[in-house]
Amino acid sequence: MKDHQYIRWFKDIGLANLAEVGGKTASLGEIYRSLQPLGIRVPNGFAITSAAYRDMLDRADAWGALRSVLKTSTDGDPGQQHDAAKQARSIVYEAGLPDELVQQITAAYIELCEQYGPDLRVAVRSSATAEDLPDASFAGQHDSFLNIGNKEGLLEACRKCFASLFTARAISYREKNGFDHFKVSLAIAVMKMVRADLASSGVMFSLDTDSGFRDVVFITSAYGLGENIVQGTVDPDEFYVHKPTFALGHRCVLRRQLGAKQQTLVCDDDINSQKLHNIDTPEVKGGRFSLSDDDVLTLAHYAIETENHYSAQRGAPCPMDLEWAKDGDDGQLYLLQARPETVASRKPRNLLKRYHLRDKPDKAALLASGRAIGSAIASGTVRRVADVSALSSFRDGEILFAESTSPDWGPAMRRAAALVTERGGRTCHAAIVAREFGIPAIVGIGSDHQLDDGALVTLSCAEGDTGRVYRGEIPFEVTTTQLDQLPTPKTKVMINLGSPEQAFRLSALPCNGVGLARMEFIVNEYIKAHPMALACPDKVPEESARQALKALTEHYASGADFFIQKLSEGIGTIAAAFYPRPVIVRTSDFKTNEYARLIGGSHFEPHEENPMLGFRGAARYAHPAYAEGFALECAALKRAREDMGLTNIKVMIPFCRRIPEGEQVLQAMAEHGLRQGNNGLDVYVMCEIPNNVVQIDAFSQLFDGISIGSNDLTQLVLGVDRDSDVVAFDFDERDPGVMEMIRLAVEGAQRNGIPAGICGEAPSNYPEVAEYLVKLGITSISLSPDALLRTIEKVVVIEQQEQVS
Repeated sequence: MKDHQYIRWFKDIGLANLAEVGGKTASLGEIYRSLQPLGIRVPNGFAITSAAYRDMLDRADAWGALRSVLKTSTDGDPGQQHDAAKQARSIVYEAGLPDELVQQITAAYIELCEQYGPDLRVAVRSSATAEDLPDASFAGQHDSFLNIGNKEGLLEACRKCFASLFTARAISYREKNGFDHFKVSLAIAVMKMVRADLASSGVMFSLDTDSGFRDVVFITSAYGLGENIVQGTVDPDEFYVHKPTFALGHRCVLRRQLGAKQQTLVCDDDINSQKLHNIDTPEVKGGRFSLSDDDVLTLAHYAIETENHYSAQRGAPCPMDLEWAKDGDDGQLYLLQARPETVASRKPRNLLKRYHLRDKPDKAALLASGRAIGSAIASGTVRRVADVSALSSFRDGEILFAESTSPDWGPAMRRAAALVTERGGRTCHAAIVAREFGIPAIVGIGSDHQLDDGALVTLSCAEGDTGRVYRGEIPFEVTTTQLDQLPTPKTKVMINLGSPEQAFRLSALPCNGVGLARMEFIVNEYIKAHPMALACPDKVPEESARQALKALTEHYASGADFFIQKLSEGIGTIAAAFYPRPVIVRTSDFKTNEYARLIGGSHFEPHEENPMLGFRGAARYAHPAYAEGFALECAALKRAREDMGLTNIKVMIPFCRRIPEGEQVLQAMAEHGLRQGNNGLDVYVMCEIPNNVVQIDAFSQLFDGISIGSNDLTQLVLGVDRDSDVVAFDFDERDPGVMEMIRLAVEGAQRNGIPAGICGEAPSNYPEVAEYLVKLGITSISLSPDALLRTIEKVVVIEQQEQVS
């Protein structure tokens, strides 16, 4: 064996040493050496270089045998490939570790034990020399080993690591990506093992993995070692942090979702044992978040600084894919791996591909739902796969359905039309593979579903964060738009949006912001309880409602805290997605019958014969029957604007009948910390009541802008109940009386120097309405995302015609 130094310590290596120590170890050395001064912790360790791997095979004269075996490996024959991989690993393993290499590994291990103590456990991690490249991640293709507590175990793990260069999944991956098997070598990272089995661990990205939105850090977390998250064995907790406002000093979690965290992967208590095993996570523990907010923010700091460093090194933006762990011994957070993200960051943000089901499925057709991966739709036959041995029966174009997946399944998953798993979060193996192969997936559907092997289904990820599986083959269509080729109108074009789930994906649309963010959608979907019931739970008479409220707020200091956090995170997600573009949030506009359907709501709501004209909008906010509920709404808005730093949020008051009512609302807002003008706060009013138009000058002096609600304005001008099918034929926004009211409102706003917008479908449904508004010089038109692109084109044509005339 050649006279080589086969050991390199982390402090002596970096990205320039990839060919010598592999991508994973080069990156560990880079962050150990360069980022620790910024407060980023990396456990110390050393690399066993790729030269050791090559010299080992040279000494054993193993190259010829390896080449001969790999000639029989064909991607089209999984069985043949599996046999060839097994033989190749045996050749490498049997080559053994020469004495000189054993001596160097042993000496380095002793030195590491001197730093951390005699009870040190180490992780032995494979590190390929073609790993973590900009166009290929090699994630999960080679083996790593944890909980190594002695020299003998370390040497055995090193032999297995070298051999894992020829796992079937690694061979398949190299062939798919055009890598020569013999131009890829394997190095090994030996590092202090972080005792995440006593705490928590996870994966994080410096962008949103589904939409490619780059202004957030996305963190997943579960108890125990991180393999459970990667393999999709558990549904992890999820957290988002907004990078632009974080950089401005706002330390606040943007959004979080509690995962079940069903199992905890732990080490054997015996330091001489390398065994890992899962234990069931206690229900009480699983019902709590596995990270504190301080921990989430620390990890966000790690992700942002790592991305900044790698971007500077590459001379171009470089979103990162990172593994982290919390040490149960010292309570500190550590980075375990950093590599460039290679899927979401490569999606063209200027190309919008939209999938739509042609027909809305019946509720009875829904078979399962979970977390959507991607935004596509696919149909196919469900094929239930229990383990890797069953993959031989899987056919091209089927929908692979399993409890969870693993890297060994890669060749079959590539041939699937879509993936479905009962367990797993958005960073599990199935989700990662689906993104890389460009196929839709739904993960974490749980066990309460109606999916059967052999069933023909349609899988839809085009409906937000929630993916749905429907019975039968449902027709769908795909439209593609080149966003950078769209013209830019002078009139501002905005979108209406209620769902935070859609926000990151829709942020790429060429719009001027959100003209209407509906608060009631967030309350209905994410809070589900009446604000007054949360503010005053002791006043709820029904036992069933009290129990439901208790279950909702179990892990919060109070029902009020639950409401404020949930609502502020929903609002904040929308505002962060479009930051710094304006997001106009309308305070709640439920009618009494709608409020009564919320948990605990029936006690707080009067019965009204015509709720459309009753106790709604501004009338509620200063009224004793809802004042405490409005205080919670204001607290949520204040938290989103001030704690989260999302000052692009503007507030809009709906259904304000009279000037004194508007004054009372503004006074109440000020008392709750939302004073108009402070910290750039604009307060708009919906212009949807004839009195808003008649007194447009007075309303314009009171508020900072108006948004015409064409639905209610049409209803009240024409005296038509828009919920009545009987007189629906009389509901027409194009009626001359309605158009005249719109003209008076727009001109009144212009006269008083405030912006005037419209939020409704009339401009997109009726070209003549769009033309009328543009000619009036309306400031903005806000409509549904689906109508945005065609309306932009209409508005540009109208503006050009106006310019010519």
